[in-house]
Amino acid sequence: MGRLVMKFGGTSVANIERIQNVARHVKREVDAGHEVAVVVSAMSGKTNELVAWCTEASPLHDAREYDAVVASGEQVTSGLLAIALQSLGIQARSWQGWQVPILTSDAHASARIVGIDGSEIIKRFSERKEVAVIAGFQGIHAETGRITTLGRGGSDTSAVAIAAALKADRCDIYTDVDGVYTTDPRVVPKARRLDKVSFEEMLELASLGAKVLQVRSVELGMVHNMPIFVRSSFDKPEDIDPHGTPPGTLISSEENSMENHVVTGIAFSKDEAQISVRRIEDKPGVAASIFGPLADANINVDMIVQNVSEDGKTTDLTFTVPASDFARAKQTITSAQDKIGYARFDSETDVAKVSVIGSGMRSHAGVAAQAFAALAARNINIRAITTSEIKFSVLIDAAYTELAVRTLHTLYGLDQV
Repeated sequence: MGRLVMKFGGTSVANIERIQNVARHVKREVDAGHEVAVVVSAMSGKTNELVAWCTEASPLHDAREYDAVVASGEQVTSGLLAIALQSLGIQARSWQGWQVPILTSDAHASARIVGIDGSEIIKRFSERKEVAVIAGFQGIHAETGRITTLGRGGSDTSAVAIAAALKADRCDIYTDVDGVYTTDPRVVPKARRLDKVSFEEMLELASLGAKVLQVRSVELGMVHNMPIFVRSSFDKPEDIDPHGTPPGTLISSEENSMENHVVTGIAFSKDEAQISVRRIEDKPGVAASIFGPLADANINVDMIVQNVSEDGKTTDLTFTVPASDFARAKQTITSAQDKIGYARFDSETDVAKVSVIGSGMRSHAGVAAQAFAALAARNINIRAITTSEIKFSVLIDAAYTELAVRTLHTLYGLDQV
């Protein structure tokens, strides 16, 4: 017997039929003798609808009231799933974030979890054999007593945090795909599902474009060493052996991985914009005068490249920002032109970032060089490069994204079964 946290996303609970399917998944684990807590998202499309209502009511709305509205989507789902479980003869109770309680900061719409008291849920496991159905994405700020939400993808974060608080054996993330793949199968049909991925690799994959898991949930898993299993909710519940290993991807500490390939996967993002600030006086403090205001505006900067002129008196700074932040980044820099002292501002929004991730890079030389040669052979120009211990990223023209991903996927043998 073990203790599991099972998380189901919006597509998995999109209607009553799918909620009943989720209930059968939960029943399978309960019948196998496990103690189970379930974390649910809002039904597919409901959060977007609630957000739109807030904007329609007032474009400049109170963030506290926004949270009160959008948190209601998960409240509905948790109640419906508890009802569905009860209809199958399973003792179940729904919990809202404030009832657990899940304590958070007061940053409404993007709160961070600061603590979870799971003692009452654990008590009910033993005394009542009760399944806890918990609304994901939400919590409470203790000092004000206001409902808070964790931002997009917050249900994943809720699930891993709850698993850690309940001292669960594993956190199962049920979604509309059956695991983590070497790259997007829609771009590379030969992409393979990975059986195991380290936390560190998954953190890079999630932050660089893979949409399977939210970054904060992977960070929590790493901090608490909580194994995360990504699997499909659309597999028939009755066809799965609860004591076996179903199709999916286990995300765990690196020492638990059976094998470390040099390259684990290829991620990509077209949500990039390139900015170049030309002919700045090369002196101490110049970089701070550019990146300081961007940080103050909460704009994340990536892939920084600096070129110094031949005479050493001026420099060019090139960097990328998320495409959604490009307009604000441009305004922030141009409004500070007199202070920065640059001669020209150039930009390009039709670019993409392609990243190669693998913990095996630590012990293998020349991995990046192989990629550069392969991309050059395809006449793909590299605009910028960044590297870390287990990944490197290249910035290229967006038109070549799919070609670059397929080329690199084949280059590192990821096509092979």
